[in-house]
Amino acid sequence: MYLLIITLSKVVYYNFSMATIPFAIHKYAFFRKDFVDFADAKISVMTHAFLYGTAVFEGIRAYYNKDSNKIYALFVREHIERLVQSCKIMRINPCFTVDEMCERVLELIKKNAPKTDAYIRPSWFKDALRIGPSLIGGENEDSFVITSLDLGDYLDTSKGISVQVSSWRRLSDNAIPARAKVNGSYVNTGLAKSQAQLAGYDDAIFLTEEGHVAEGSAMNLFLVKNNKLVTSPVTDNILEGITRKFVIDLAINELGLAVETRNIDRTELYVSDEAFFCGTGAQVAAIGSIDNYVLSDGNAGPVTKKLQELYTNICRGNVSKYHHILSEVSY
Repeated sequence: MYLLIITLSKVVYYNFSMATIPFAIHKYAFFRKDFVDFADAKISVMTHAFLYGTAVFEGIRAYYNKDSNKIYALFVREHIERLVQSCKIMRINPCFTVDEMCERVLELIKKNAPKTDAYIRPSWFKDALRIGPSLIGGENEDSFVITSLDLGDYLDTSKGISVQVSSWRRLSDNAIPARAKVNGSYVNTGLAKSQAQLAGYDDAIFLTEEGHVAEGSAMNLFLVKNNKLVTSPVTDNILEGITRKFVIDLAINELGLAVETRNIDRTELYVSDEAFFCGTGAQVAAIGSIDNYVLSDGNAGPVTKKLQELYTNICRGNVSKYHHILSEVSY
Protein backbone atom coordinates (compact mmCIF):
# COMPACT_ATOMS: atom_id res chain seq x y z
CA MET A 1 0.00 0.00 0.00
CA TYR A 2 1.37 3.42 -0.96
CA LEU A 3 0.34 7.02 -0.39
CA LEU A 4 1.49 10.02 -2.43
CA ILE A 5 1.11 13.49 -0.89
CA ILE A 6 2.00 16.67 -2.77
CA THR A 7 2.63 19.75 -0.60
CA LEU A 8 3.87 23.24 -1.42
CA SER A 9 7.43 22.30 -0.51
CA LYS A 10 7.88 18.68 -1.49
CA VAL A 11 6.38 15.47 -2.77
CA VAL A 12 6.21 12.88 0.00
CA TYR A 13 6.04 9.20 -0.89
CA TYR A 14 5.08 7.00 2.04
CA ASN A 15 5.61 3.27 1.88
CA PHE A 16 3.58 0.82 3.94
CA SER A 17 5.37 -2.34 2.86
CA MET A 18 8.89 -3.69 3.40
CA ALA A 19 9.65 -3.72 -0.34
CA THR A 20 10.72 -0.10 -0.78
CA ILE A 21 12.13 2.78 1.21
CA PRO A 22 10.10 5.85 2.25
CA PHE A 23 11.44 9.14 0.96
CA ALA A 24 10.44 12.77 0.44
CA ILE A 25 11.13 14.34 -2.95
CA HIS A 26 12.34 17.94 -2.88
CA LYS A 27 10.47 20.83 -4.49
CA TYR A 28 12.98 21.70 -7.22
CA ALA A 29 14.75 19.68 -9.90
CA PHE A 30 17.16 20.54 -12.69
CA PHE A 31 15.60 19.44 -15.97
CA ARG A 32 17.26 19.69 -19.37
CA LYS A 33 18.45 23.31 -19.27
CA ASP A 34 17.11 24.93 -16.09
CA PHE A 35 15.79 24.55 -12.55
CA VAL A 36 12.07 23.75 -12.44
CA ASP A 37 9.42 22.59 -9.98
CA PHE A 38 9.74 18.84 -9.59
CA ALA A 39 6.17 18.42 -10.87
CA ASP A 40 7.25 19.98 -14.20
CA ALA A 41 10.18 17.61 -14.79
CA LYS A 42 8.32 15.29 -17.14
CA ILE A 43 9.05 13.08 -20.12
CA SER A 44 6.80 11.34 -22.65
CA VAL A 45 6.04 7.64 -22.33
CA MET A 46 7.59 7.36 -25.81
CA THR A 47 10.94 8.75 -24.67
CA HIS A 48 13.79 6.47 -25.75
CA ALA A 49 15.15 6.20 -22.19
CA PHE A 50 11.76 5.04 -20.91
CA LEU A 51 11.27 2.51 -23.71
CA TYR A 52 14.76 1.00 -23.64
CA GLY A 53 16.43 1.98 -20.35
CA THR A 54 18.96 4.12 -22.24
CA ALA A 55 19.98 6.39 -19.38
CA VAL A 56 22.84 6.55 -16.89
CA PHE A 57 22.84 7.94 -13.39
CA GLU A 58 24.74 8.60 -10.19
CA GLY A 59 23.65 8.74 -6.56
CA ILE A 60 25.25 11.38 -4.34
CA ARG A 61 24.77 11.53 -0.58
CA ALA A 62 24.59 14.79 1.34
CA TYR A 63 24.77 14.74 5.14
CA TYR A 64 23.10 17.40 7.27
CA ASN A 65 24.92 18.67 10.36
CA LYS A 66 22.41 20.23 12.77
CA ASP A 67 25.07 21.91 14.88
CA SER A 68 26.46 23.96 11.99
CA ASN A 69 23.24 24.10 9.94
CA LYS A 70 25.27 22.97 6.94
CA ILE A 71 25.01 20.06 4.60
CA TYR A 72 28.00 18.18 3.21
CA ALA A 73 27.80 16.51 -0.19
CA LEU A 74 30.17 13.57 -0.50
CA PHE A 75 32.49 12.99 -3.49
CA VAL A 76 30.52 15.22 -5.87
CA ARG A 77 33.22 15.52 -8.52
CA GLU A 78 34.09 11.82 -8.37
CA HIS A 79 30.47 10.89 -8.98
CA ILE A 80 30.12 13.31 -11.88
CA GLU A 81 33.34 12.03 -13.43
CA ARG A 82 31.98 8.48 -13.21
CA LEU A 83 28.72 9.69 -14.75
CA VAL A 84 30.72 10.98 -17.73
CA GLN A 85 32.39 7.56 -18.01
CA SER A 86 28.96 5.92 -18.10
CA CYS A 87 27.87 8.41 -20.78
CA LYS A 88 30.84 7.44 -22.93
CA ILE A 89 29.95 3.75 -22.77
CA MET A 90 26.31 4.49 -23.62
CA ARG A 91 27.18 6.93 -26.46
CA ILE A 92 25.61 9.85 -24.61
CA ASN A 93 27.14 13.25 -25.32
CA PRO A 94 26.87 15.63 -22.33
CA CYS A 95 26.44 19.29 -23.23
CA PHE A 96 27.70 20.36 -19.78
CA THR A 97 31.22 20.09 -18.44
CA VAL A 98 32.08 18.26 -15.22
CA ASP A 99 32.44 21.62 -13.45
CA GLU A 100 29.05 22.79 -14.71
CA MET A 101 27.35 19.61 -13.57
CA CYS A 102 28.97 19.82 -10.13
CA GLU A 103 27.80 23.43 -9.83
CA ARG A 104 24.23 22.45 -10.69
CA VAL A 105 24.23 19.64 -8.13
CA LEU A 106 25.31 22.02 -5.36
CA GLU A 107 22.93 24.76 -6.51
CA LEU A 108 20.03 22.32 -6.41
CA ILE A 109 20.92 21.32 -2.85
CA LYS A 110 20.98 24.99 -1.86
CA LYS A 111 17.64 25.72 -3.55
CA ASN A 112 15.92 22.81 -1.79
CA ALA A 113 17.73 23.46 1.52
CA PRO A 114 17.00 20.09 3.17
CA LYS A 115 17.20 19.90 6.96
CA THR A 116 18.02 16.21 6.93
CA ASP A 117 20.28 13.81 5.02
CA ALA A 118 19.62 13.92 1.30
CA TYR A 119 20.19 11.90 -1.85
CA ILE A 120 20.90 13.61 -5.17
CA ARG A 121 20.47 11.75 -8.44
CA PRO A 122 21.99 13.27 -11.59
CA SER A 123 21.18 11.44 -14.80
CA TRP A 124 21.74 11.71 -18.54
CA PHE A 125 19.12 10.11 -20.76
CA LYS A 126 18.21 9.54 -24.40
CA ASP A 127 15.46 12.12 -24.77
CA ALA A 128 14.16 11.56 -28.31
CA LEU A 129 10.79 10.04 -29.18
CA ARG A 130 12.04 7.21 -31.34
CA ILE A 131 11.36 3.52 -31.87
CA GLY A 132 14.37 1.20 -32.04
CA PRO A 133 17.01 0.55 -29.35
CA SER A 134 20.04 1.86 -31.25
CA LEU A 135 22.13 4.41 -29.39
CA ILE A 136 23.08 6.22 -32.60
CA GLY A 137 21.33 7.81 -35.53
CA GLY A 138 18.25 9.96 -35.85
CA GLU A 139 17.66 12.82 -33.46
CA ASN A 140 18.42 10.89 -30.30
CA GLU A 141 18.94 14.00 -28.18
CA ASP A 142 20.64 13.55 -24.81
CA SER A 143 19.32 15.45 -21.79
CA PHE A 144 20.35 16.05 -18.20
CA VAL A 145 18.20 15.85 -15.08
CA ILE A 146 18.96 16.11 -11.36
CA THR A 147 16.45 15.24 -8.66
CA SER A 148 16.93 15.22 -4.91
CA LEU A 149 15.11 13.88 -1.89
CA ASP A 150 15.30 13.36 1.85
CA LEU A 151 16.71 9.91 2.51
CA GLY A 152 17.87 8.08 5.61
CA ASP A 153 19.33 4.57 5.60
CA TYR A 154 19.02 2.52 2.41
CA LEU A 155 20.01 -0.51 4.48
CA ASP A 156 19.61 -0.80 8.25
CA THR A 157 23.03 0.13 9.65
CA SER A 158 22.00 -0.43 13.27
CA LYS A 159 22.23 -4.21 13.07
CA GLY A 160 23.57 -7.04 10.96
CA ILE A 161 21.30 -7.67 7.96
CA SER A 162 20.43 -11.08 6.53
CA VAL A 163 21.60 -11.83 3.00
CA GLN A 164 20.99 -14.56 0.44
CA VAL A 165 23.32 -15.66 -2.36
CA SER A 166 21.10 -15.10 -5.37
CA SER A 167 20.35 -17.65 -8.06
CA TRP A 168 20.46 -14.71 -10.49
CA ARG A 169 23.94 -14.07 -11.88
CA ARG A 170 25.65 -10.70 -12.12
CA LEU A 171 25.56 -9.15 -15.58
CA SER A 172 28.92 -9.46 -17.30
CA ASP A 173 31.04 -6.75 -18.85
CA ASN A 174 30.25 -8.25 -22.26
CA ALA A 175 26.50 -7.98 -21.64
CA ILE A 176 25.79 -4.73 -19.78
CA PRO A 177 28.98 -3.45 -18.12
CA ALA A 178 28.76 -2.89 -14.37
CA ARG A 179 31.26 -0.01 -14.56
CA ALA A 180 28.52 2.01 -16.26
CA LYS A 181 25.51 2.82 -14.07
CA VAL A 182 22.94 2.10 -16.79
CA ASN A 183 19.31 2.47 -15.71
CA GLY A 184 18.17 -0.59 -17.64
CA SER A 185 20.75 -2.86 -16.01
CA TYR A 186 19.08 -2.42 -12.63
CA VAL A 187 16.52 -5.00 -13.67
CA ASN A 188 19.29 -7.42 -12.69
CA THR A 189 19.39 -5.83 -9.23
CA GLY A 190 15.60 -5.87 -8.95
CA LEU A 191 15.34 -9.58 -9.70
CA ALA A 192 17.98 -10.53 -7.12
CA LYS A 193 16.76 -8.21 -4.35
CA SER A 194 13.10 -9.16 -4.82
CA GLN A 195 13.94 -12.85 -4.74
CA ALA A 196 15.81 -12.36 -1.47
CA GLN A 197 13.06 -10.29 0.15
CA LEU A 198 10.36 -12.78 -0.81
CA ALA A 199 12.47 -15.51 0.81
CA GLY A 200 12.68 -13.49 4.04
CA TYR A 201 16.12 -11.93 3.61
CA ASP A 202 17.08 -8.25 3.55
CA ASP A 203 19.24 -8.31 0.46
CA ALA A 204 21.27 -10.43 -1.95
CA ILE A 205 24.79 -11.24 -3.10
CA PHE A 206 25.54 -11.89 -6.77
CA LEU A 207 27.89 -14.50 -8.15
CA THR A 208 29.48 -14.16 -11.57
CA GLU A 209 28.78 -16.69 -14.32
CA GLU A 210 32.09 -18.30 -13.33
CA GLY A 211 30.85 -18.72 -9.76
CA HIS A 212 32.98 -16.04 -8.08
CA VAL A 213 31.47 -13.65 -5.55
CA ALA A 214 30.75 -10.33 -7.24
CA GLU A 215 28.91 -7.85 -5.00
CA GLY A 216 25.57 -7.09 -3.38
CA SER A 217 22.42 -6.23 -5.28
CA ALA A 218 23.51 -2.59 -5.64
CA MET A 219 26.57 -2.21 -3.41
CA ASN A 220 30.11 -3.50 -3.06
CA LEU A 221 31.03 -6.26 -0.63
CA PHE A 222 33.87 -6.76 1.84
CA LEU A 223 34.76 -9.76 3.97
CA VAL A 224 36.90 -9.63 7.12
CA LYS A 225 39.12 -12.64 7.77
CA ASN A 226 41.96 -12.75 10.30
CA ASN A 227 41.83 -8.95 10.67
CA LYS A 228 42.25 -8.45 6.91
CA LEU A 229 39.75 -7.05 4.40
CA VAL A 230 39.02 -9.10 1.29
CA THR A 231 37.07 -7.76 -1.68
CA SER A 232 36.35 -8.80 -5.26
CA PRO A 233 38.31 -7.27 -8.16
CA VAL A 234 36.65 -4.96 -10.69
CA THR A 235 37.15 -7.73 -13.27
CA ASP A 236 34.46 -9.77 -11.47
CA ASN A 237 31.76 -7.48 -12.87
CA ILE A 238 31.42 -5.12 -9.94
CA LEU A 239 30.79 -1.40 -9.95
CA GLU A 240 34.03 0.56 -9.58
CA GLY A 241 32.75 1.88 -6.30
CA ILE A 242 33.73 5.34 -5.05
CA THR A 243 32.82 4.34 -1.49
CA ARG A 244 34.64 1.03 -1.97
CA LYS A 245 37.86 2.85 -2.84
CA PHE A 246 37.45 5.17 0.15
CA VAL A 247 36.82 2.26 2.53
CA ILE A 248 40.02 0.61 1.30
CA ASP A 249 41.92 3.84 1.97
CA LEU A 250 40.42 4.14 5.48
CA ALA A 251 41.18 0.51 6.31
CA ILE A 252 44.83 0.89 5.31
CA ASN A 253 45.57 4.43 6.48
CA GLU A 254 43.38 4.74 9.58
CA LEU A 255 42.97 1.20 10.89
CA GLY A 256 46.29 -0.26 9.69
CA LEU A 257 44.60 -3.23 8.04
CA ALA A 258 45.78 -5.22 5.05
CA VAL A 259 43.39 -5.30 2.08
CA GLU A 260 43.37 -8.16 -0.41
CA THR A 261 41.62 -7.80 -3.78
CA ARG A 262 41.07 -11.18 -5.43
CA ASN A 263 38.51 -13.71 -6.64
CA ILE A 264 36.31 -14.93 -3.78
CA ASP A 265 34.69 -18.38 -3.61
CA ARG A 266 31.12 -18.72 -2.36
CA THR A 267 32.00 -20.76 0.71
CA GLU A 268 34.40 -18.06 1.86
CA LEU A 269 31.32 -16.02 2.64
CA TYR A 270 30.23 -18.55 5.25
CA VAL A 271 33.54 -18.81 7.11
CA SER A 272 34.39 -15.10 7.26
CA ASP A 273 34.76 -13.36 10.60
CA GLU A 274 32.71 -10.39 9.38
CA ALA A 275 31.14 -9.09 6.19
CA PHE A 276 29.67 -5.76 5.14
CA PHE A 277 28.25 -3.91 2.19
CA CYS A 278 29.34 -0.43 1.22
CA GLY A 279 28.17 2.18 -1.24
CA THR A 280 26.75 5.67 -1.48
CA GLY A 281 23.27 4.44 -0.61
CA ALA A 282 24.25 1.53 1.63
CA GLN A 283 27.01 3.49 3.44
CA VAL A 284 28.74 0.83 5.60
CA ALA A 285 26.16 -1.85 6.44
CA ALA A 286 27.06 -4.92 8.49
CA ILE A 287 25.97 -8.36 7.31
CA GLY A 288 24.81 -10.61 10.14
CA SER A 289 24.14 -13.77 8.16
CA ILE A 290 24.56 -15.18 4.66
CA ASP A 291 22.32 -18.07 3.60
CA ASN A 292 21.57 -18.51 7.32
CA TYR A 293 25.26 -18.88 8.19
CA VAL A 294 25.68 -16.45 11.11
CA LEU A 295 28.63 -14.04 11.20
CA SER A 296 29.75 -12.01 14.24
CA ASP A 297 26.83 -13.35 16.30
CA GLY A 298 24.52 -11.69 13.79
CA ASN A 299 25.82 -8.18 14.54
CA ALA A 300 28.43 -5.76 13.26
CA GLY A 301 31.89 -7.08 14.07
CA PRO A 302 34.67 -4.91 15.55
CA VAL A 303 36.25 -3.96 12.20
CA THR A 304 32.90 -3.11 10.65
CA LYS A 305 31.95 -1.00 13.68
CA LYS A 306 35.17 1.01 13.48
CA LEU A 307 34.68 1.66 9.78
CA GLN A 308 31.01 2.61 10.30
CA GLU A 309 31.85 5.13 13.01
CA LEU A 310 34.76 6.65 11.12
CA TYR A 311 32.83 6.85 7.84
CA THR A 312 29.81 8.50 9.51
CA ASN A 313 31.93 11.09 11.31
CA ILE A 314 33.78 11.97 8.11
CA CYS A 315 30.54 12.33 6.12
CA ARG A 316 29.07 14.72 8.69
CA GLY A 317 32.08 17.00 8.51
CA ASN A 318 33.43 16.07 11.94
CA VAL A 319 36.90 15.03 10.77
CA SER A 320 38.83 18.03 9.40
CA LYS A 321 41.43 15.79 7.78
CA TYR A 322 38.81 14.65 5.27
CA HIS A 323 37.03 17.93 4.54
CA HIS A 324 38.52 17.85 1.02
CA ILE A 325 36.14 15.05 -0.03
CA LEU A 326 33.09 17.09 1.03
CA SER A 327 31.34 19.97 -0.72
CA GLU A 328 29.89 22.26 1.95
CA VAL A 329 26.56 23.95 1.29
CA SER A 330 25.45 26.66 3.72
CA TYR A 331 21.87 27.88 3.99
